[in-house]
Amino acid sequence: MAPCTVSAPAKINLHLEVLGLRSDGFHELAMVMQTIDLADTLTCVTTADGLISLQCSRDDLPTDGSNLIVRAAELLKARSGFAELGARLTLEKRIPIGAGLAGGSSNGAAALVGLNTLWGLGFSSAELEAMAAELGSDMPFCLAGGTQLCFGRGEVLEPISVAPDCLPAVLLIKHPQASVSTPWAYGRCRDLRGDFYLESEADFEQRRDALRSGPLLAALRGERPLPPLRNDLQAVVEPEVASVQEGLALLRRTPGALAVAMSGSGPSLFALFADLEQADAARQQLAPELTAAGFEAWCCRCTGSGVSLV
Repeated sequence: MAPCTVSAPAKINLHLEVLGLRSDGFHELAMVMQTIDLADTLTCVTTADGLISLQCSRDDLPTDGSNLIVRAAELLKARSGFAELGARLTLEKRIPIGAGLAGGSSNGAAALVGLNTLWGLGFSSAELEAMAAELGSDMPFCLAGGTQLCFGRGEVLEPISVAPDCLPAVLLIKHPQASVSTPWAYGRCRDLRGDFYLESEADFEQRRDALRSGPLLAALRGERPLPPLRNDLQAVVEPEVASVQEGLALLRRTPGALAVAMSGSGPSLFALFADLEQADAARQQLAPELTAAGFEAWCCRCTGSGVSLV
């Protein structure tokens, strides 16, 4: 059987609001997530030995059962009921690791899509999404992609109708040596902001409705200018991570930037521009300072789909 290749794109958070704590111990979130065209590539080849193996272009990425690709493949195989299914998986990594861009979740979602096709299992999109939700909070979004409201832990999706010419371009930066632990960021948020957490489902829903009818979605529909972006984790990460402070300061003084924010729990940072040409011009203008500070930079388009067969 011919190999199957899947594109696994990154995401950024256009909005990340921590509403409170859920009964399962996770945080209740209200987010807007957006797919960008910075993507990894997963190639899947079927084998007859019943084994799942993974190779990666990055030596520092685990390829054992801790990797979401392997976990997704094993879950899909178990749900299929065919113990003899095997696959050799190869990941070409372009998305920075541990960057708040959902690269690992997107890779896992790519394994579900690729192996469902390669093995001819015929699971529906809804069935794959349910499996994705078992594996990680961001994985259902990574399957669907585009521009979505994301509630619950992030797995409850509501598509947003966006005017295509209103989607901004992205200048994305990250310091390769910087990392932020997601559990630490949420724990720090609880320590510093827990007194302000909402507690009831009615209060959660009120905040969801405020986001649905708020200025960010109006801007994405072309009805008003883009407002400042909100990321509650940025408020606790920025004061304690030097590269986040430095990178945000650089982006904030860039001419033409419509908005600047951290993605997820960081440490990736981004500025939004009206089009890709302006984003690239800003990257070139900032290049000496970014290089001196050790940042990597990418210019990206916002896209309307998640993981997809190539």
